[in-house]
Amino acid sequence: MGDLIEVRQDERFDVEAVTAWIAVQPGLPTESAQVMQFGGGKANLTYLLTYPDGKELVLRRPPLGPVATSSHDMSREYRVLSRLWRSFDKAPRAVAFCEDTTVIGAPFVLMERRDGLVVRGQVPAELGSGKDAISNGKLSEVVIKTLAEFHNVDPDECDLGDLGHPQGFIERQVSGWTGRWEKSKHEENATADEVADWLASELPDSGHPTLLHNDWRLDNMALDPKDPAQCTAVYDWDMATRGDPLADLGTLMGSWFDPGEAPEELGMMPTTVEGWMNRKAAVGLYGELTGTDMSRVDWYLVFGSWKLGVVLQQIYIRWLRGQTKDGRFQALDEGARQLFRLAADRRP
Repeated sequence: MGDLIEVRQDERFDVEAVTAWIAVQPGLPTESAQVMQFGGGKANLTYLLTYPDGKELVLRRPPLGPVATSSHDMSREYRVLSRLWRSFDKAPRAVAFCEDTTVIGAPFVLMERRDGLVVRGQVPAELGSGKDAISNGKLSEVVIKTLAEFHNVDPDECDLGDLGHPQGFIERQVSGWTGRWEKSKHEENATADEVADWLASELPDSGHPTLLHNDWRLDNMALDPKDPAQCTAVYDWDMATRGDPLADLGTLMGSWFDPGEAPEELGMMPTTVEGWMNRKAAVGLYGELTGTDMSRVDWYLVFGSWKLGVVLQQIYIRWLRGQTKDGRFQALDEGARQLFRLAADRRP
């Protein structure tokens, strides 16, 4: 809702080729669709296909330019979303997967459309523009409560009990994101390197593995515009796996800034508005809802902050190399630097 734009010039695809591919998939439309783009995301590209009879499908593909397959894995997203909906009703149901890269130049997933209000850096007018403390509190709670609901899903119940490799997950996360940092940096950053070394030397012992989203935050959710306490959908499942649930919480808390903790322009969620839970309260609520041991949660907070810095750097380097022309990305290098500094400051 409110996020649709005309397809960006450099992010268009061959609509006729997609139409021909969809037409031979069982139970899917054979007509040509009107195509719009969801303009708010910064990584995978997402499009709305609207058919003459009113039926809607969502198409998702990796971003332009060379990408790490493990971070934009459309086959993984299809596998998860074709099953997860059975046990977690906030997951859109995937209906088809195209691995033939000759169709649009990359693999893509088709899924049902789940409507709702996506909240990004500021609270929208529909929810009080940040001036309604009660609404703001509900916003902060729904992020935590929905994450807890997801982590309480039994993977075996939705045929995802063999997803990923939980053993050694956290160690692989640190080494993998360190490698991504090395490949995406355009300048040296001693703080980022120092935090990476600290994370590797202070690895926690993981508890019981759960399903993981791996990019949990408010703007990957859709909400009922009449009730911010109700989540209607969770998006962006291309990195989903099984592993340490506190990795999801750490990723979320990485951008959960208390008032005065970070520059306002770095805010990815409106966490400093009146009524929004502070980070300590949010972490406490998650622990209550899941029964998870929270004694090493500070490590995950540092990891989430540092990892988010690497994510911004990966997006920035694509812009710097001309692999995307989206002007929103040209200042993300400074955002990455700030997050690396914040990660260093958050070490216990």
